[in-house]
Amino acid sequence: MSKKIETHRDLEVYQKAFDAAMRIFELSKAFPKEETCALTDQMRRSARSVCANLAEAWRKRRYEAAFISKLSDSESEAAETQVWLEFAVKCGYLKRDEGVELYQVYDEILTTIVGMINHPETWVIGYRGR
Repeated sequence: MSKKIETHRDLEVYQKAFDAAMRIFELSKAFPKEETCALTDQMRRSARSVCANLAEAWRKRRYEAAFISKLSDSESEAAETQVWLEFAVKCGYLKRDEGVELYQVYDEILTTIVGMINHPETWVIGYRGR
């Protein structure tokens, strides 16, 4: 039996995104200092933004358009994080297997977010349809 979702923290996609963001934070501590603004900060920001936008989407689920908009923002940030992961691997700052693993986690996150966007009736409070 599934646990009732009461807050954004109960969403499996949020938990997965949060764990991935924390993993990126830990791994990026070893990135060169000259990449602090260009790559490290950007990767950390986009990874964290996935979570923040999921939280905002959860709180805006009374309004379908607002809910979908925040999910779309989260989707964009997840895709951006994948780009930064590719750069980190290509530049040699992240081991290929670590980069591939995280990239795949973000694929799973993206799949879930797109599913939520495509089926807002499952999530929106007082859903009335389009």
